Amino acid sequence: MNEPEGLRLRRLNRPQTIRDEAHEPQDKSTSTYSGKVFRGTLLTLVAFLLFPLLVVIFLLESPIQPEVFSLNEPPLMTGCYEPNLKLRQAERLFEDLLIGPESLANIGDVLYTGTADGKIVKIEGRNIHVLATLGKPPCGSREHEHTCGRPLGIRVGPNGTLLVADAYLGLFEVNPVTGEVKSLVSTGKMIAGRRLGFVNDLDVTQDGKKVYFTDSSSRWQRRDFMHLIMEATADGRVLEYDTESKEVTVLMENLRFPNGIQLFPDEESVLVAETTMARIRRVHVSGINKGGMYTFIDNLPGFPDNIRRSSSGGYWVSMSAVRPNPGFSMLDFLSQRPWLKKLIFKLFSQDTLLKFVPRYSLVVELQDGGTCVRSFHDPHGMVAAYISEAHEYNGHLYLGSFRSPYLCKLDLSKV
Repeated sequence: MNEPEGLRLRRLNRPQTIRDEAHEPQDKSTSTYSGKVFRGTLLTLVAFLLFPLLVVIFLLESPIQPEVFSLNEPPLMTGCYEPNLKLRQAERLFEDLLIGPESLANIGDVLYTGTADGKIVKIEGRNIHVLATLGKPPCGSREHEHTCGRPLGIRVGPNGTLLVADAYLGLFEVNPVTGEVKSLVSTGKMIAGRRLGFVNDLDVTQDGKKVYFTDSSSRWQRRDFMHLIMEATADGRVLEYDTESKEVTVLMENLRFPNGIQLFPDEESVLVAETTMARIRRVHVSGINKGGMYTFIDNLPGFPDNIRRSSSGGYWVSMSAVRPNPGFSMLDFLSQRPWLKKLIFKLFSQDTLLKFVPRYSLVVELQDGGTCVRSFHDPHGMVAAYISEAHEYNGHLYLGSFRSPYLCKLDLSKV
């Protein structure tokens, strides 16, 4: 056998790999088809989910038209603002029996407050009595709030009657014994060309001749307060009601969410919480400086609500949301990004947005010059949540809330 024939025979006898060629193309085809189906299904699902979002972004109009404004970097939570747990020593009262007791007043040992279902209630010891209602039923829902009424600020006048600011209905005088209600200023009245849209808080002079009150916005009602904060609408006013002439006068305007109001001891000026701007203004309401305004304290560690006198001669300021530093403040971040605010309000309701605002209750005592004296905290609002006012009486702070279903009582001797 010659060499070429030997090579040919070795090639013929070489082991061969047997392949199932009939099935190989079929597997490849099936795999390719399955991949196409998966990709097609995934793209369809993505398109199905994105289409409504794109419609919302490009076609739906945002309910707010936010303005650009700037806040200073929040103060460090140190020194007087050092976080603590002192508000957690408070005792909850009448849990699930009072819904949103926003503001408080007392005549002796009897407390009075207004609730989210439109009632003015009287609290004697362990008993709650409905003293009066300002609006008309049904009550208890966002849809009916504007007709039911929402009592906010409440004070005791010099003649022993209660003065009440209702967000939708105006100013009222209520007899604390009989419950008789008298309308003082109606929101249906045009004042300087505008209606009262969000009556918030009030204070009264010792002689009872002047009542000063805030109208937080002409554009947004109380039930849309998050719209007001996020839009940063500068249409809030401070007004004066003359109890003798029955006239209402605008003292200051173009404020961003004027909220709590408190007379100075000399009654020539009032402190006004400008909530959106995290500051308190001092507005001169009488005397040679009448009509003037300056900042009492700027750059607070939170967004101020009601202001009330303390027994030491200072002022209690309540805040239900803070600007943590160190930390992240959502409202500070959004203040320079109106486009993002618009998008957020296209996608989410006010109730949903509230869930993203961290609960953190803070009460600060300020001196006359705006200096912080002490502060009480409840991080995460574990005991006292959504606080709106700190009312001092007989060695205790009674903590009102615009949302929680209870009052809180804090013994000042223990903190």
